[in-house]
Amino acid sequence: MAKAPFLRKHLSADAMYWRVYRLFQGVPCRYAGNSTALADALMSGFAMFALKDPSLLAFDQRRKQDEHNYQFVFHIGRVPCDTQMREILDPVDPEQLRPVFRDIFAQLADGKVLEKMLFLGDFYLLALDGTEYFSSSEVHCQQCLCKKRHNGEVVYHHALLGAVLACPQRREVVPLMPEPILNRDGQTKNDCERNALARWLLKFRQDHPHLRVIATLDALYANAPVIGDLSKALVPWIIRVKEEDHAFLFEQVRQRAQQGQVEDFSLMGSDGVRRHFRLAYDLPLNESHPEVRVDFLEESEMQGDAEYRITLIVDPILRLCPERAETVMWGGRSRWKVENETFNTLKNQGYHLEHNYGHGCQNLSVVLAMLMMLAFLVDQTSQLCCALFTAAWEKCGSKRALWQGVREIFHRFTVGSMAEIYAALLYGHERPMIELLGDTS
Repeated sequence: MAKAPFLRKHLSADAMYWRVYRLFQGVPCRYAGNSTALADALMSGFAMFALKDPSLLAFDQRRKQDEHNYQFVFHIGRVPCDTQMREILDPVDPEQLRPVFRDIFAQLADGKVLEKMLFLGDFYLLALDGTEYFSSSEVHCQQCLCKKRHNGEVVYHHALLGAVLACPQRREVVPLMPEPILNRDGQTKNDCERNALARWLLKFRQDHPHLRVIATLDALYANAPVIGDLSKALVPWIIRVKEEDHAFLFEQVRQRAQQGQVEDFSLMGSDGVRRHFRLAYDLPLNESHPEVRVDFLEESEMQGDAEYRITLIVDPILRLCPERAETVMWGGRSRWKVENETFNTLKNQGYHLEHNYGHGCQNLSVVLAMLMMLAFLVDQTSQLCCALFTAAWEKCGSKRALWQGVREIFHRFTVGSMAEIYAALLYGHERPMIELLGDTS
């Protein structure tokens, strides 16, 4: 018989589910109209995303027949119906979920798991970006952002700023608690990603005052206010920059090149690709903010018959030099991990981020988005730490097939843990025999 893969029990899905439920028990309840415990409602929402149910209706249709499994796998005393879940979760302050994200992160740090993701010495690479996850021309609440189309139609939507620890050499990411992008009471102008980033940085430093990170960001954030916010939070940065948005900066680089004050060189990369680099140092970001000084990195390479080119501004604190150029370049490229490995995964790989599980009148849409991100964090923890999970994933061939297999076993068998489900997917299981009703033979 094949030997079972090694399992780090304190970082397994089952251990994380228990920790999440215990932390949910500490969330203050603002809803007094139902006897169902808030912790059960929060854990039911979490379970819906852990099982990758395509809708709240699909989750609700199976809750009674799977009551045993919800109790033993997710520790839920009573699973509320879909209407109850919406009513109970709507008044919850999303900020009350922050300790859960912080606790799981602490477990990863204490378990030395994050050491796999170190970047440029003893830093971690922090990829940030925003995404929209709800849009409707009819359903809306007071917190919805809104935009008017050319035909006069008003579209309401929700968005969030996502943040993940990433590593250029790894597929896994470690999501931190996102920051909702939404309208506050009395606002006449839509909230935006830049404002959300300023709020996120303040909360990040409260949660992780000593964590050494380097932010990697898209060109939207290549401006003096953002750089100022990052500097106040003691977060060095690598930010993509476009020539059409920063003509003054690129002209400074050209002038430096004519004067022989840039470093031009080519090298064979660690992946076997030859790249050309141009480095320039201590440049003003733009005419309006000459006091904001940046280093500049341009990298170009041939991809087939086309040339690929990336241009970055780099915090001078990071001491850009030819020996660090390739590493910094990979850091700049890794900003895509918050888009590809996070948002695209949540939208297209079974989590259904863009599906409206429930909008509510207060906080429901945001709370459900946070629970989905929390389920994603636990899944990424399993991917980093649980050999049984990764072996079952490899056996199934894809994440979608893995989630489908997990749901099928959860809904068809009596199980006591996620480890049992992963083991059944890995080693096989017997299907129950069909017993014909009324058969007298």
